[in-house]
Amino acid sequence: MMRIDMRPALRFVLGTVTSLALIFPGTALANHLQIDNYEVTAIDEASNMMTFTGDFMWENSWRNVNSNDAVWVFVKYSLDGGATWNHASMTSSGLNPIGFAAPAGFQIVVPNDERGFFLEPTSFSSGDVNVQGVRFSWDYAQDGLSDEQAMAANTITKVFGIEMVKIPEGAFYAGDGNSSSAHHFKQGLGDNDPWYIESSGAINVANAGSDGYYYQSAGASGESATGSSFLIPTSFPKGYSAFYVMKYELTEGQWVSFFNTLSYAQKMNRDITAASRGGKNTDTIVNRNTVSWDAGNPRSQAGTSRPDRPVTYISWPDLLAYADWAGLRPVTELEYEKAARGVDVLPVADEYAWGKTTYNDAQAGEIYPNADETGQEQIFDGAANLNRNALSWSSGDGRPGGPADGQKGPLRVGIFAEDSTNRVTSGSGFYGTMELSGNLAEMVVSVGRTEGRNFLGSHGDGILSSATGYAGNATNIDWPGIDPVDPNRGVTSTVGSGTRGGDFQSADVRLFQISTRTNATRDPDSQGYYQRFDPAFGVFQGGRLARTAP
Repeated sequence: MMRIDMRPALRFVLGTVTSLALIFPGTALANHLQIDNYEVTAIDEASNMMTFTGDFMWENSWRNVNSNDAVWVFVKYSLDGGATWNHASMTSSGLNPIGFAAPAGFQIVVPNDERGFFLEPTSFSSGDVNVQGVRFSWDYAQDGLSDEQAMAANTITKVFGIEMVKIPEGAFYAGDGNSSSAHHFKQGLGDNDPWYIESSGAINVANAGSDGYYYQSAGASGESATGSSFLIPTSFPKGYSAFYVMKYELTEGQWVSFFNTLSYAQKMNRDITAASRGGKNTDTIVNRNTVSWDAGNPRSQAGTSRPDRPVTYISWPDLLAYADWAGLRPVTELEYEKAARGVDVLPVADEYAWGKTTYNDAQAGEIYPNADETGQEQIFDGAANLNRNALSWSSGDGRPGGPADGQKGPLRVGIFAEDSTNRVTSGSGFYGTMELSGNLAEMVVSVGRTEGRNFLGSHGDGILSSATGYAGNATNIDWPGIDPVDPNRGVTSTVGSGTRGGDFQSADVRLFQISTRTNATRDPDSQGYYQRFDPAFGVFQGGRLARTAP
């Protein structure tokens, strides 16, 4: 029989902010994703299906001839009133499948693994959206729950959403035709032409003189040597196939929402405020990081006063733990170049993510108002499109006399998109991904080590390790950094990863350029186990995550 179970509406406001690339229909401070009026509307005991509805609102949504934005939505459930959380399985897969519905102008796409769904526009449009009455369903039997457990008083659910950009299928260039100074991808020892990724097939990298795929090493320990031969397998995500990628770097608000669903043992391994493993070693503001957590109290919740700011002091294992928990995956360095440059766009030597060879970096004193910011910081220089090496701030957390006086750090995600009408002034990649150059260095899967090339592109399943001493680690065995001794320990190192795009303190402007690979392969000896910030490496790192398009 169909049992209708009406419950009080819940409200979740998620701390993600965005700004549309390419087209900006007016001024927008931040594109807060909100999920309102979320409630259980029906329980079908015969089908073991719990149905929800909710309203999804965000600013500057779009669909155009090149791409569209979307929201990746997933559900967590708790059987003990919120003490522990698990990942909910969707009821079916496909386009607008049974149990799912969106209003006219939008569609729902559920991947085959049913870890969540994409909500995206279907018609050419741009502007703020309020998508009301979105319906989606949980197959609680697939997660091992009985009807009684699913309907128990202590069973609660929580919905999460992340703004994404769809990068379309198509060929693209990796490398920009420049000299070998920044270890770009090129076609041969004497041929600076870029790689052309024209399919998802395997790439044979060899010591070619010209017209091939030639590798230039940056000299990291264990990195493939310049001119070496190796295979990038068909299964490695090269960027040719369509994929979704986060509009913004992972924020403090998103990190705290993730962290607060973990067990105490998992939190201890994911605690970025700790002294060990390169953490910030305080609950106070350091380099504009405001995350805090009382590790001595197992029931305490982490917090942030700046939920829209990119989260710092995270390691590769930290980022991949979030990816696994959210049903996403890491981005490869080839996908990074495609997201920045676009399909079949001819590269420009030394170009930044916005497709030009010039930049306008935010200067000291250009953040306002002149007070401790509320998290909605703004730049009054409308030409600024890069956070690079500003020595001090006249406002916000780094203002003179204020918290973290004079300390540099990342700016609010999407900050340069205010009052902007094009890719250059917003600092956007070709499809609308923000801050691919500057702010924080983007952690990526490297093609420069075997461990990176072994990446198959698997997605997280929402479940982290609970192994003693390794609780909270990502568990996908193809992900770079998986423990080589015991894969059950999960991702325990940085091997096979690197960074692209530079960070706020990068003195060398080449690090902000799309094709620069100076740090594309990490030296594992300098990174250690969970290194979150390594003075020897000298990079403040963050990242965004992806999902292969269904």
